[in-house]
Amino acid sequence: MTYTYLNPKVALMGAGCVNGIGRQAKDLGGTKALVVSGKSRHGEELAGDIRKILENAGLKAAIFAGAEPNPTDSSVMEGADVYKRESCDIIVAVGGGSPMDCAKAIGIVAKNGGRINDYEGVGKVTKGIPPLITVNTTAGTASEMTSFTIITDTKRHIKMAIVDPRITPDVAVNDPELMVSMPPALTAATGMDALTHAVEAYVSTMATPTTDAAAIKAIDLISKYLREAVAHGEDVRTRDMMAHAEYLAGIAFNNASLGYVHSMAHQLGGLYDLPHGVCNAILLPYVEMYNKQVCPERFADIAKAMGEKIEGLSPEEAADRAIDAIKKIASDIGIPSGLKELGAREEDLELLAEHAMQDVCRLTNPRELSKEDIIEIYRKAM
Repeated sequence: MTYTYLNPKVALMGAGCVNGIGRQAKDLGGTKALVVSGKSRHGEELAGDIRKILENAGLKAAIFAGAEPNPTDSSVMEGADVYKRESCDIIVAVGGGSPMDCAKAIGIVAKNGGRINDYEGVGKVTKGIPPLITVNTTAGTASEMTSFTIITDTKRHIKMAIVDPRITPDVAVNDPELMVSMPPALTAATGMDALTHAVEAYVSTMATPTTDAAAIKAIDLISKYLREAVAHGEDVRTRDMMAHAEYLAGIAFNNASLGYVHSMAHQLGGLYDLPHGVCNAILLPYVEMYNKQVCPERFADIAKAMGEKIEGLSPEEAADRAIDAIKKIASDIGIPSGLKELGAREEDLELLAEHAMQDVCRLTNPRELSKEDIIEIYRKAM
């Protein structure tokens, strides 16, 4: 077996570790940073805090607080203009997956030119990106350490998946003290996003012993700590465990890729501008009902990692326990019961399915699905 294993050069983990980004930025040769954050008051506040840390270390910083919850091609181009106008030479993203995805895409355009839409797909970023530090404030997307960026094409109303090892961040930061203010609903959505990453990576056709170890430990930690994080978000230790869980899930899918849950969720986000983690959470059990038929032993492992008692059960019976456990944790933390609650429409299912079949994440799904299969999964998840 031959495969490539991708990770950031440096990962800072634990309470207070965000204070180390100034030194890391200087070690990367940075003199002026573009700080990318979400388009909200909280995003601006986070960006201001990061700028202070950088300035205290002797760097200059400009702020682009323009990343939408589902970052768009237009905001990426706006951010790239700010990067050039301010003569920046390093990028620091702070927030959840959206500002980190936006920052990666800004880096692509700043270094390679053109429009971000030119880079949809795999391996098209020939010149890399400027040095990138990602400061994560949610425990879900793992964008702080992956070679993926997801950007909405505003003309086609689809999410573009851009995948290239050259956009892997240089430094990933997971400080649980930055996560304690996350509201319960966001904690639930991002936690289920991490669970989806781990499950899809574990059953991926590109799974390896290395990614398996990361995925299974992530599933174990999420099963133990996600409910507690939703109920008691102020607990730093619980937040720390969820940060480790989402990072491990990121290790897994960054190297084994994903599957049809993400391919289908991306289309819901692109068409309706829906929260990615919630879409994943709703779709996950329904897609895996199809997938478990071709790899029940893998789902038996997932059931065991989720704390299910599977002794004496057949692989198929144990696989069913895994699906039930996924549904149970989603229900316990308040995930909506179906896509209709989010505004999805029956008349759009064929279009959504057609777009899902073009999404790069589908390539490593353990089972090939037809358009009719995908429509039926969407329908069951409604």
